[in-house]
Amino acid sequence: MFRSSKDAIFLFLRGINTNTYKTQSLQPIVRYLHTSDRIEGNQNGTKTSKDDYFAAIHHISNIVQRDFYMERTLNKMRISIDSELVYRVLRACSKSGTESLRFFNWARTHHPSYKPTTVELEELARTLARTKKYESMWKILQQMQTLHALVVSSDTLCFIIEEYGKQGLVDQAVQVFNRASKIFRCQQTVELHNSLLFSLCEVKLFHGAYALVRRMIRKGLVPDKRTYTILVNAWCSAGKMREAELFLKEMSEKGFNPPVRGRDLLVEGLLNAGYIESAKEMVKRMVKQGFSPDVSTFNSVVEVISKSGEVEFCIELYHEVCRIGLVPDINTYKVLIPAVSKLGRIDEAFKLLHNSIEDGHKPFPSLYAPIIKGMCKSGQFDDAHCFFSEMKVKGHPPNRPVYTMLITMFGRGGRFIEAANFLMEMTELGLTPISRCFDLVTDGLKNCGKHDLASRIEQLEVSVRGT
Repeated sequence: MFRSSKDAIFLFLRGINTNTYKTQSLQPIVRYLHTSDRIEGNQNGTKTSKDDYFAAIHHISNIVQRDFYMERTLNKMRISIDSELVYRVLRACSKSGTESLRFFNWARTHHPSYKPTTVELEELARTLARTKKYESMWKILQQMQTLHALVVSSDTLCFIIEEYGKQGLVDQAVQVFNRASKIFRCQQTVELHNSLLFSLCEVKLFHGAYALVRRMIRKGLVPDKRTYTILVNAWCSAGKMREAELFLKEMSEKGFNPPVRGRDLLVEGLLNAGYIESAKEMVKRMVKQGFSPDVSTFNSVVEVISKSGEVEFCIELYHEVCRIGLVPDINTYKVLIPAVSKLGRIDEAFKLLHNSIEDGHKPFPSLYAPIIKGMCKSGQFDDAHCFFSEMKVKGHPPNRPVYTMLITMFGRGGRFIEAANFLMEMTELGLTPISRCFDLVTDGLKNCGKHDLASRIEQLEVSVRGT
């Protein structure tokens, strides 16, 4: 793992001008940068900021990704290399496989004191797999075992198997799976089986996937939620609903019940595959039979269906499932309240808000802002103002996006004096308005003859922005 986080990293970065690497010049950073979780004072009582450290990481990452003569540029900089710095740079360059490998090789050859650890080596292997540099990836994995005596984790092997699957290279995925215990000394766990299952489903090898599940069971492994989800999603996306239902039924008969009910998995599988109408029909059948979907499944259903414009269906479904015992969570209301508010169903939005409060949830800005916006769109500016004031009294302080929305909506409605009041109230709370809000209010006040107030808003903008 990393060295002690209390070890200081001495960085001396100079602004470098080369023909191949163009970036904004950085002021020389000469700091002892501590990477602990908090900013600590040194013996002289001064403080060192993590911002300097991450600015240095960002600068080095830009060089790695953009400078054709990366090694030459890095050699001109006095950098104290350690495992954490290498890891952070590699993570920042996770989409640049060749460049990441060049940086790692530079760090290892030009700094003999640097000893690679599992963390940065596995990060590099993942980057190379992600960017399809498989030959280099295998060399790194081999070096981990032979040169550094490090063990490759099962998480990294799972990642590599799934990356092969995404590229349709299922034979290579199977090879990694088979070599896990022999070469990498890694047990073939449920997670490793799930990754191979994912790869098989990516190329539509359903018979092989089903055989893999049966093999899991014979080996005494218990399928988890992801096992079921991968296979059900794949079957649903291929339009094989019957196969998905039979699979869940067979698993249930063998005593391997999914962590969530089979119907919920089928509904989510249909949604993921884009079969919205089929998902709706299945949910309606469940409710008609007196069964309520799992709350996470219900949230997925209403989120997808509300985006398709069928908000009325979502409202009816909400009331039906609540009658048969579903207890909505805060995510339910985060989906439904904006949806009904956008539709102009303000009364329904208020009911949902009160229901959320009765369920023990504390309203927050993104929950009541859609209601205010819906009121403004309906021309109910006085009601919107009262509701906004009521929310503040009840201890729900508005944030910058809410004030911006209020100023914009009242300005569009020609209520420029109230918009100006919101603007001043916002600045009194230490929230800086965006330029568009100032422009909207000052132009509106001038157009309606309120030149004195417009002048005050302009002075406020100058004082806030210091220009």
